[in-house]
Amino acid sequence: MAPSAMSRWTRSLSEARPLCYWLDDPGRPGPEPALTGTETCDLLVVGGGYSGLWTALIAKERDPSRDVVLVEGREVGWAASGRNGGFCAASLTHGLPNGLTRWPDEIHTLERLGARNLDAIEETVARYSIDCDFERTGEIDVATEPHQESELRDWHRRIERAGLAGGIEYLDTEAVRAQVDSPTFRAGLYDRRGVAMLHPARLAWGLKRACRELGVRVHEHTPALTLKQYGAGMDVRTPYGRIRARQVALGTNVFPSLVRRVRPYTVPVYDYALMTEPLTPGRLASVGWANRQGLGDSANQFHYFRLSADNRILWGGYDAVYPYGGRVRAEYDDRPETYAKLAGHFFTCFPQLEGVRFTHAWGGAIDTCSRFSAFFGTAHAGRVAYAAGYTGLGVGATRFGAEVMLDLLAGERTERTELEMVRRKPLPFPPEPFAWTGIALTKWSLARADAHGGRRNLWLRTMDRLGLGFDS
Repeated sequence: MAPSAMSRWTRSLSEARPLCYWLDDPGRPGPEPALTGTETCDLLVVGGGYSGLWTALIAKERDPSRDVVLVEGREVGWAASGRNGGFCAASLTHGLPNGLTRWPDEIHTLERLGARNLDAIEETVARYSIDCDFERTGEIDVATEPHQESELRDWHRRIERAGLAGGIEYLDTEAVRAQVDSPTFRAGLYDRRGVAMLHPARLAWGLKRACRELGVRVHEHTPALTLKQYGAGMDVRTPYGRIRARQVALGTNVFPSLVRRVRPYTVPVYDYALMTEPLTPGRLASVGWANRQGLGDSANQFHYFRLSADNRILWGGYDAVYPYGGRVRAEYDDRPETYAKLAGHFFTCFPQLEGVRFTHAWGGAIDTCSRFSAFFGTAHAGRVAYAAGYTGLGVGATRFGAEVMLDLLAGERTERTELEMVRRKPLPFPPEPFAWTGIALTKWSLARADAHGGRRNLWLRTMDRLGLGFDS
């Protein structure tokens, strides 16, 4: 990249604030009071992101008499649930390719349950009048290199033969550029019904309101510090008090689990995004995008991008940064070198938008596991349930995970709990320095594959055989 081009593109960042656009909202609700003293309840939900919010809401919907408390260490939706791209996918398996590779015998069931789950999210948004800009626009997976074009075509043929291509259309160069016009686009797969776009923070805030309306007691600025058995239930200590609960659901995801044996199954990965100023009608017309789909490219180091309700473009992805030791720290949320890289990629994709400015630039941690999709389990003789490892596709899948946790706590055998995906766990990550070394080698190998026609080296082929991976 020429220095002059870099300086031209980085000028677009001169007014960008290091702040998540979604959370920079005048409608952001104030926090609920912290817990003080001792409380008792039937179900304690730990974590005020999507995972915890869906668990609390569905628990009350299943049994309105159930006494439910939710505690959040900071404020509802402040972390990954409020900072993501707002892609709400039906897939429960981090995409159909990952699901078909790992669970071929139950992929039709997983796809059916995922579609039902997305429908239920749409119904919940309507039932509780959650103003989160929900749009059932679908998503296009875009090829920007010749090998990606042939891979998309071959993949579409494969899923057609398997009876999994319902609603998914292959687009050639002319067809994909008629949808969204970029000189880099060569082909695409258009999933017309399997993805919705939404405002992620407003979804979290709306779920919080719905929970409170159903009687859930919500305490923010209340981190759960310890978890131990207490009689026939559990005791959770907080800075100013404690909660004694018959059952506990853990929705802490990227943060260290209160069940210590779960911790090696996830590592934090930092993902980054930019948001442009609102596009003028002329600039938007130069891109097309009349159907407002979400988009993602097909590279190993991929970008995701979409329009907001006020016609800004969110542009994120590519860099997936794992900090040595797997620590979650606020200092990692801001990474100017990644913002500059993303800005250059943006104007390469949309040269007709040169001159557009970015207003927000931010990052945050997501929890990834070695199979890329959520895993589940119980602890303390079934009194505690957990779900984690969504790997960046949790906007929709966390609702399914909430239902799994509630099924497990109820001791029920359901279609969900009988899934191999639910019954088995991924391989854990090794301790340091092996985790950092392995992830760094994987990232280098993925970048090399992108630059060499998609050819995977011996390291990646070995990881494939072992069912291990690293992704954002």
